[in-house]
Amino acid sequence: MSVSVFFAGLTMGLSLIVAIGAQNAFVLRQGLRNEHVLAISLTCALSDALLITLGVAGFGKMMALAPWLDPLLRYGGAAFLIWYGAISLRSALRSSAALAVGPAAEKAGLKATLLTCLALTWLNPHVYLDTVMLLGSISTQFPDRQGSFAAGAMAASFLFFFALGYGSSWLKPLFAKPSAWRSLEAIIALVMWTIALKLLVGS
Repeated sequence: MSVSVFFAGLTMGLSLIVAIGAQNAFVLRQGLRNEHVLAISLTCALSDALLITLGVAGFGKMMALAPWLDPLLRYGGAAFLIWYGAISLRSALRSSAALAVGPAAEKAGLKATLLTCLALTWLNPHVYLDTVMLLGSISTQFPDRQGSFAAGAMAASFLFFFALGYGSSWLKPLFAKPSAWRSLEAIIALVMWTIALKLLVGS
């Protein structure tokens, strides 16, 4: 294990994952609702670990040889984000009683929540560009030490998602106010639709 290469992977992984996106917004929302936080954080981190492994193993080259994957992922991901944004907007417009953050809030089932999390992760083309293509290509700069780079990038994912999921509970008193929760849901809808638009225009 090369410590310097590990921290290179950790730094690069954090720089890519911290950006606001559909997956991060979902983890934040689940953390604020205290709803399946462990399962969601673990699912996101393990998904990233798998994608990073594929990238370092050379899957990025295979993606480059299959250009038909790009439009498939782009339009499929955009459709899902538009739908999920509509769900968030509907939540933003619901009554204050249904928007409570406390124990009285209606909780979604674990299966449905995990399916949404997996869709937000695996239907997003940017996750392949970041974890598979970009991290995979950067890892080639460290011949015979790619495992250390991958371990650092994976550690970044685990650190970030668990910090976001559980750290968001500190903001819970603020989001006990229905107006703050409605604002968050509206922002999530805007984030989803903005990403969907970028996917559709190919930028």
